[in-house]
Amino acid sequence: MNEDIIRDEEAIARERALQAEEFSYEILNRPIRALPTLKPPITLPLQATLREAVEKMNRDGVGCVLVVDAGRLVGVFTERDVLTRVATKGLDPDRTRIDTLMTFDPECLTLDDTTAYALNKMSVGGFRHIPLIDEQGRPTGVVAMRNIVDYLVDLFPEKVLNLPPSPALGIARAREGA
Repeated sequence: MNEDIIRDEEAIARERALQAEEFSYEILNRPIRALPTLKPPITLPLQATLREAVEKMNRDGVGCVLVVDAGRLVGVFTERDVLTRVATKGLDPDRTRIDTLMTFDPECLTLDDTTAYALNKMSVGGFRHIPLIDEQGRPTGVVAMRNIVDYLVDLFPEKVLNLPPSPALGIARAREGA
């Protein structure tokens, strides 16, 4: 009798594992275009200034701008560039062109590449943003780590948004009052 119960439980566990694997495969192999929070690309010409780039990023609420020349992607300028190439250099934002600060010829994907491939590129390359281009090299968007996180939260809202409070976060580290 116990052996029958154990076999049944093992069969159920194998079936659940197979379903989970199929589900994760389906999720990760959806094309990037399926990410609901993708936005149109924010672009600037090569001769744009640092001030124009930062103002545009702030105004549009994005972490990068795609730099184009004759409609084709030639580079990307990111918030990381602001921190690592601008912040401590004392550059004149009105005279410094972004083509002196951007990453030339960045790694790119297309809207038809999978979310798994985007995650792989982000993880291996240490990227938070990957430009999306068409067959002619024209920008079609940017996939950001945030797009993928939002997508996963939308798929599992009850697992992510309804977490109980963490006791470690709710306990005061120092005694209050007298």
